[in-house]
Amino acid sequence: MPGHFSRKLFDFFRELSVNNERAWFNDNKERYEREVVAPMLAFIEDFAPRLKKISKHYVAIPKKTGGSMFRVYRDTRFAKDKTPYKTHASAQFRHERGKDVHAPGFYLHLQPNDVFMACGLWHPEREPLLTIRRKIADDPKSFQRVLKNAAFSSTFTLGGASLTRAPKGFDPDDPMIEHIKRKDFIAYTKLSEREACRADFLDRFTEVCRAGSPLMKYLTTTIDLPW
Repeated sequence: MPGHFSRKLFDFFRELSVNNERAWFNDNKERYEREVVAPMLAFIEDFAPRLKKISKHYVAIPKKTGGSMFRVYRDTRFAKDKTPYKTHASAQFRHERGKDVHAPGFYLHLQPNDVFMACGLWHPEREPLLTIRRKIADDPKSFQRVLKNAAFSSTFTLGGASLTRAPKGFDPDDPMIEHIKRKDFIAYTKLSEREACRADFLDRFTEVCRAGSPLMKYLTTTIDLPW
């Protein structure tokens, strides 16, 4: 049986990347709805009950606007790159109390030659960031247990931005200082277009999200949200 996604999704974005203008997109709007939006919303809907088995407080909302799927339109107000459209499809499955992309969540990214899943906190606000840093400094073993978890460590690579120096109030000689300096607490794993187009990709994505749950549980409970 076919999976949720097909080569048509990736072919659409390959073409969009060399025709990133409103006239071309408007001429291909029905194709975008059929080959990108419809399969992504179906994937989100089918992932929802699986996500609840990982954490009942994380949500998958199959809506084009205000749901788990990101819009294709780029915000170019402050960007040097003025191309109007993203050249990938993506979705974030965030905590039920999360209001935006800065909330903890699971993330799926589908782009030609760049398919990956990520989880964690991207650019968290000042207070949750400080809370996580203090937790790592005060209780390093709990964070080390996450990093040493067999499923997590064999699946994920930590990424994101970090400070060049120790943040104010933290010991630069702390053994955990490289983690304390993090501005993002995210982990990612590379996938492939071929995997994304397989019939069992929903199973694969669920498996990867479950492997990321030690980090997600740690971050979620550290910032005082229910897991």
